[in-house]
Amino acid sequence: MRVGFIGLGVMGGPMALRLARAGTPLVVWNRTRARSQPPRAAGAAVASDPGEVFARADVVLLMMADEAATDAVLARGTAEFAARVAGRVVVPMGTTSPGYSHALEADVRAAGGSYVEAPVSGSRIPAERGQLVAMLAGDEAAVTVVRPLLAPLCRETFVCGPAPRALLMKLSVNLFLITLVTGLTEAFHFAERQGLDPRLFLDVLDAGPMASGVSRMKAPKLHTRDFAVQAAALDVLKNNRLIAEAARAAGLASPLLDTCHALFEETVTQGHGGEDMVAVLHAIEARTAEGTAG
Repeated sequence: MRVGFIGLGVMGGPMALRLARAGTPLVVWNRTRARSQPPRAAGAAVASDPGEVFARADVVLLMMADEAATDAVLARGTAEFAARVAGRVVVPMGTTSPGYSHALEADVRAAGGSYVEAPVSGSRIPAERGQLVAMLAGDEAAVTVVRPLLAPLCRETFVCGPAPRALLMKLSVNLFLITLVTGLTEAFHFAERQGLDPRLFLDVLDAGPMASGVSRMKAPKLHTRDFAVQAAALDVLKNNRLIAEAARAAGLASPLLDTCHALFEETVTQGHGGEDMVAVLHAIEARTAEGTAG
């Protein structure tokens, strides 16, 4: 099975590298060509453009920043689209709106291709370690083809039914993640500003029932004010918007998410969009400063 991989960013780069190191027959492409070098060194071929990836692969994994970038590499809306997807399995792995995925699946099938949405839960470090969690949805036969290909990337894969159920599952998971990390950050800010030893606070947290893989990953970053990106604040804001839109479309309340939405908007506006999601600390600190000044 020849596999293509397009999109070698914060997540896609380590994912493609793991596939290459696992011996997967792989061809990759990224707009910034230098990002293709690690998978090339591990044995992957590097295509000159997205069309070459489709020409050389049976299954094409896409890890794009957004819907527009996904459409661009697929040449969606042009005569080239059908030539790229016909006879191939198209696998978007990024987070998009459920409505977008549903419409893309219809277009891919109409052009003679198969479609599996496969969003993943996890950030850069789990991607590097092959510890992502994938949610798959789409045609059952295509899901059967794709699922074993993701083994080098994931510790668990879950089949969610027809598209866009995988994306709805991912948005549900992300709602918890966003509120969890924002709550941890606010608690850290509270403890610090109350004059407590931040390290002691984190040790107490880690010893108790609230400790988790997320807290153990994010707490040290808060303690050292390390905002190096694992999951960027700008991406969190995008996910927040997608969840809010899905909630509104279903007539659902999302009060915690809405508060987080405002805080991440402030974080991005303050210029921290490229930093890790714990950079929401800046927005919380700014609100404290405004309250003190008032």
